[in-house]
Amino acid sequence: MNYIFQLAIIFGISFIGELLNALLPLPVPASVYGLVILFLLLCTKIVKLEQVETVSEYLMAIMPLFFIEPTVGIMNSYGLVKGKILALFIACFLSFVSVVAVTGLVSQAIIRMKQKKEGK
Repeated sequence: MNYIFQLAIIFGISFIGELLNALLPLPVPASVYGLVILFLLLCTKIVKLEQVETVSEYLMAIMPLFFIEPTVGIMNSYGLVKGKILALFIACFLSFVSVVAVTGLVSQAIIRMKQKKEGK
């Protein structure tokens, strides 16, 4: 029953993200709204990590399955992307490096803010 409760929390937050995406005229994906909401709820301890941890770990473990369909789609469309493989590789590499860099910088900023808060 605990798994259903954890999944309900995650789905509920995702649904709120979908609602915000439909209501707000901003070019922000619904998943980003959901992630920000979950992050804020975890930071404010409204939702405790233990309330979503087990299902979150499971979803992270099966995440590669969600990429099978797009990968097969690209393989089926090889004729369309054949001449653009280098450009696709460069775009993927640059986006990967950007995501890693931004994630690291944001993580460091959050850690510094937490250390300053604890130091006061």
